[in-house]
Amino acid sequence: MGNIIILEETTINPITLIGKRAGVCWGADITDDTKNYKRGMDCITSNHGRTLEYVNVEMIIEGYSARVIREWYTHLGGAPTRLQASTRYIDYEHGFHYIVPESIRIDTKRYDIYLETIHQIQKALVELEELGTPKEDAALLLPLGMSTKIVDKRNLRSLVDMSHQRLCSRAYHEYRKMFADICMELQKISDEWKWIVDNLLVPKCDYLGYCPEKKSCGRVQKRMEG
Repeated sequence: MGNIIILEETTINPITLIGKRAGVCWGADITDDTKNYKRGMDCITSNHGRTLEYVNVEMIIEGYSARVIREWYTHLGGAPTRLQASTRYIDYEHGFHYIVPESIRIDTKRYDIYLETIHQIQKALVELEELGTPKEDAALLLPLGMSTKIVDKRNLRSLVDMSHQRLCSRAYHEYRKMFADICMELQKISDEWKWIVDNLLVPKCDYLGYCPEKKSCGRVQKRMEG
């Protein structure tokens, strides 16, 4: 469905970088990457979260709905930034890609209703353009189910925090899929990223050791009260 492209500006060996940056403040030898890696692991296991902010992640996220990207924007910790496909300059009037949820795709009647609505929106956009309506005004008809594209920049601490919430089984299904796609691409970069994906980018029940949700999925035990 979607596509994640990890850009070359992304840190290749994040654990080593964490240890190198921390070593500056500790007056340590930062010329030895073996020592840097060990120091970086010490920072992570000691939960020194600020050191994670030195790890850069830049990626193109495309083919996901505008709805899920709006939720992505709610994670603003650690000064991330992003650019998104324009609704002023891109020609959506003559067609746009859109997301069809599985709950609609599996039923013919639902699927027909959904597609007919999309096609009516596309038809209206063309007619509004022919009447001289500015793209930026006609674009207000676009649904949150249209797919979009962003260029995203954030640090590891932001991603770790996001993973606790968005990999939870109670999170919106498209967001869970998108975050899983991001994890899959990140772990391809290096062994260090694979360790981070396996150990840090996890749902909050794995991080906390219990489920804090009022309506738990039952995957792990809820916190004992009293």
